[in-house]
Amino acid sequence: MAKSLKLKLIAIASILITTMVGVCLPLFSTAVPALRPDKNLFSIVKAFASGVILATGYMHVLPDSFNCLTSECLPKILGRTIATLMVDSSAMSYYWKRLNGVAEGGDREKGRNRDGESVNVKVEDQGPNNQDSAPLLRHRVVAQVLELGIVVHSTVIGLSTGASYNPCAIRPLVAALCFHQLFEGMGLGGCILQAEYGLKMNAIMVFLFSATTPLGIVLGIGSSNVYSDNSPTALIVVGALNASSAGLLNYMALVDLLSAEFMGPKLQKSVRLQIQADMAVLLGAGGMSLMAKWA
Repeated sequence: MAKSLKLKLIAIASILITTMVGVCLPLFSTAVPALRPDKNLFSIVKAFASGVILATGYMHVLPDSFNCLTSECLPKILGRTIATLMVDSSAMSYYWKRLNGVAEGGDREKGRNRDGESVNVKVEDQGPNNQDSAPLLRHRVVAQVLELGIVVHSTVIGLSTGASYNPCAIRPLVAALCFHQLFEGMGLGGCILQAEYGLKMNAIMVFLFSATTPLGIVLGIGSSNVYSDNSPTALIVVGALNASSAGLLNYMALVDLLSAEFMGPKLQKSVRLQIQADMAVLLGAGGMSLMAKWA
């Protein structure tokens, strides 16, 4: 027990450091010009991180969900989670309504002519240009939904790590978590950078991503005496959360990260850059899939 506790404390420190390094690196791209969004290296690193996120969803989170929800400790339950598209669409719709409300409110205001009739009076535009804001809104939705999927999975995996007493299981898990938190963080950091948030929002998103897994480990340590991986409640809750997280991660990696990047003009105009991005995706997904053998 003492040995496993020591490994958990090491895990908290190492995961926190690698997570913060990964998510903050793109945000400090002014100090590393090669990682700016307009540079080729940014696209390659983002493709690698997208591969890591994709493999995390398919090779780690989704199998864990199936294992939980098909456990012999549970009665026969059929559960599916296909809510990501609705979350994504609803978030985008919310932002569009908010944007249009601001733009319309700033574009015209009610006035009256000499006869007392109500007329629309053109005033100075207070709202952003809808066409110019569409990509920015999309980047913000991507950053928030991606962080939601990562945070859910990080909480579950942190709780499981903290509740475990097996040092042989904790060691490879810590190595795998450090690897995928580093590059997953770089992918998320790139999305946050493109979202062009202010300093406060950037700090909140970095904190949530960085602190979730270590906090999950702490909660797992505190509840290790009462938490049981095989209890029906734990299996259903963890299975449902992992299913939701897997759906979010897989959808975001395929649709909003890989598809958007590879179909964008930057990669379409350069065959060489497209090949480099292809290799980066395969390396990221392959490395994370290899980690699935041990964790």
